[in-house]
Amino acid sequence: MAAPKPRQRHWQLLLPLLVAACSLLSVCVAAASTGTLGLRHRPGRQQHNSTRHGGGGGGGGRPRRDAAGAGAHPSTGMASCNLFQGSWVYDETLPMYDTAGCPFVEPEFDCQKYGRSDKQYLKYRWRPASCDLPRFNGQDFLRRWKGKKILFVGDSLSLNQWESLACMLHAAAPAVKTSYAKGNPISTITFQFRLDAYASALFQSEHLSKQSIRDYGLSVAYYRSTYLVDIVEESVGRVLKLDSITGDAWLGADVLIFNTWHWWTHTGRDQPWDYVQDGGQVMKDMDRLTAFSKGMTTWARWVDSNVDTSRTKVYFQGISPTHYNGAEWGEGGKNCAQQTQPIAGSSYPAGPAPAQSAVRAALSGMSKPVYLLDVTLLSQLRRDGHPSAYSGGHPGNDCSHWCLAGVPDTWNQILYASLLA
Repeated sequence: MAAPKPRQRHWQLLLPLLVAACSLLSVCVAAASTGTLGLRHRPGRQQHNSTRHGGGGGGGGRPRRDAAGAGAHPSTGMASCNLFQGSWVYDETLPMYDTAGCPFVEPEFDCQKYGRSDKQYLKYRWRPASCDLPRFNGQDFLRRWKGKKILFVGDSLSLNQWESLACMLHAAAPAVKTSYAKGNPISTITFQFRLDAYASALFQSEHLSKQSIRDYGLSVAYYRSTYLVDIVEESVGRVLKLDSITGDAWLGADVLIFNTWHWWTHTGRDQPWDYVQDGGQVMKDMDRLTAFSKGMTTWARWVDSNVDTSRTKVYFQGISPTHYNGAEWGEGGKNCAQQTQPIAGSSYPAGPAPAQSAVRAALSGMSKPVYLLDVTLLSQLRRDGHPSAYSGGHPGNDCSHWCLAGVPDTWNQILYASLLA
């Protein structure tokens, strides 16, 4: 029998790759066609946190493992399940990544590297009361958002969530090439696809374009803006302007995730402004919750006037709580230091954070759709999740930010679930 011609031989070698690509495409199309979150609803009464706590919720030995639900079937969408009401359960399969293998983590969030010896805080999974939260699928995320830009805008809690998402994607697709452009005020991580040498040679021999499949082209960026509204240098000093936003750099992203709150409570030398301006009135200071409410209203008006929500999904991260005051959960005199377990149950003894009402009021008056990542309650229950003394970039006891891996991974898991809808 005559040997096949060179061009025919190349196509014989290429055929298995094309078959696999077609198979993958059919899976993606089938997944996209459901248009649902794939949430599996649990019938009957709400199940409570399976962790065991002694006394006021601390100690009590090792929690028993709660196995994750598998094989969830698409059912109803986001509206039928409150993803933010539930409890934390122990899951031996966590964490989703090891920060030692993630090149994007800041020292201030890398608790294991800087001396935290306990690992139990890494093993808790958020379980909504009425459905199962879909597992994060990083490769699916990369495929769905190929060529897109996701932009986090806010303070260091946005930085916390951004680095978490970058590590989750990196762990899901470790062979994917990344580029990292670190700057101020914006830093960007781009995820690409790397062909192995054999596949690359085949495509080159057939004069096919590698570019069309080489890059996921997903960029995940962080823009530092602590207040969202402007701080302007004027003759009197630095002025926080409650009715002004300069946000042109945020436009054009496919997903915008905003956050602000923590800096509004900073005073003294930690405060990066000298005066606050509300309309035509310039003041040395004002009630911080009132100022925050006015700033949120300005942000809401800016989104309504400037963001095309037909091509850009808009999120507000919600209020990330601190754990400096143990009296909030019945342990007066304590804080986040040396905490190793979540607060049991599905409610926080001190109740909602005051800033939550300001966020909801701003969102309720908007004409454009904005999704609230209402992470406050689930994060309030995680007194154990902060760096405390185990931070490489935050002196003292940090009960504000979150260890990575950790709580922000759940924020991103919920973000992923909402993007599936």
